[in-house]
Amino acid sequence: MEQRNLTFIGIIPARFASTRFPGKPLAVLGGKMMIERVYTQVSKVLDHVVVATDDDRIMEAVAAFGGKAVMTSTEHRSGTDRCQEAYLKNGGGEDVIINIQGDEPFIQPDQLQAIMACFDDPTTDIATLVRPFDASRPYSELENPNSPKVVLDNQMRARYFSRSVIPFVRGKERDQWPALTQYYTHVGMYAYRANVLAEITRLPQSPLELAESLEQLRWLENGYTIKAGITTTATIGIDTPEDLARAEEYLRNS
Repeated sequence: MEQRNLTFIGIIPARFASTRFPGKPLAVLGGKMMIERVYTQVSKVLDHVVVATDDDRIMEAVAAFGGKAVMTSTEHRSGTDRCQEAYLKNGGGEDVIINIQGDEPFIQPDQLQAIMACFDDPTTDIATLVRPFDASRPYSELENPNSPKVVLDNQMRARYFSRSVIPFVRGKERDQWPALTQYYTHVGMYAYRANVLAEITRLPQSPLELAESLEQLRWLENGYTIKAGITTTATIGIDTPEDLARAEEYLRNS
C-alpha cells in the first residue's frame, strides 16, 4: 500500500449529561473550563480541532473561547459514533480522525504525536496509546478493572484488551508478576483512518465487547489492525468532582 503524507483532524466528544459529573466539560479548572484546556492542548499539534457535543451550553462555551464545535445527536452510544457524525458534518476530508477524550485536560503533545506516528505503518487501521506499567507500583493498581490491560505483538499491534490482568504468569505469586513480564495499561485515545471509522460505526456489538464492556474488542473481532503507540506521560482523567479537586491540586503544585 502506497503511503503519502496524511492529514489529521482532532475531534473531542463532549456530552453535558454525566451520571457521576453532570456538566463536566464546563467545569472550571485553574480558571479555565476543562473543554478549553483540552482544546488548547490539542491545538498545539493539530490545525483542525472540533468539539462534538449534544448540548447548546457546550456549543456556546466553545464559541466563547474561539473554538469550533458541531452539534451531534443525543442518541450516540459512544464517542466513536459521535466522532463519525462530527467528521461528516465538519471534517475537511482528512485521512485520519483522532478521538480525544474531553476529560483529559493534561493531554500532552507527545501523546498526540505518538498516536499519529502509528500511521507511518500503512497497515494500521486504528491506533491507540498504551503505558508500560511500572513494576514498582502496587499490584492493586494493575488489578484495577477500570484500567484495561493490553497484550501486544512484536510489531506493537494489539492482540487483546482485558479488564483482567493479562498475561497470566504461571507458578508465581501475583504481586511478583509485574517484575517478571512487562504489562501495558490502555490509554483511551483512538485514531482511525476515515474509511475505517465509517465501517466500524456500522458494526453490531460483538460477544467479547459485551463480555468485557470494551468497544475496541469489536474492532479486533472484526479483523481490524490496532497499532499501539507508547506513552510514559501520566495524565489525569476527570470522572468525578473529587478528580477535579485532585487536578486543581496538581495544577497548584506543578
